[in-house]
Amino acid sequence: MNAFTGQTFQMNQIINLKEVIQFTGLSRATIYNIIDERHKQYDATFPKQAHLTVGRVGWSAWEVNQWIESKLANREE
Repeated sequence: MNAFTGQTFQMNQIINLKEVIQFTGLSRATIYNIIDERHKQYDATFPKQAHLTVGRVGWSAWEVNQWIESKLANREE
């Protein structure tokens, strides 16, 4: 199930990288660049990963949505 069902947003859902890519429109490489503090594309406002298991991470769907909303709110008209 996706984090977004039509226009309804489901709170407290963990989404995987593929879904983050789909929701943000960013590439895998760009996402990893913006979460890397040493990279010039680093964005401290981007949601932090949740470490689910040793080899698995996810993101809060709500936090990703909030990040997208903040980008839309801050755009120039």
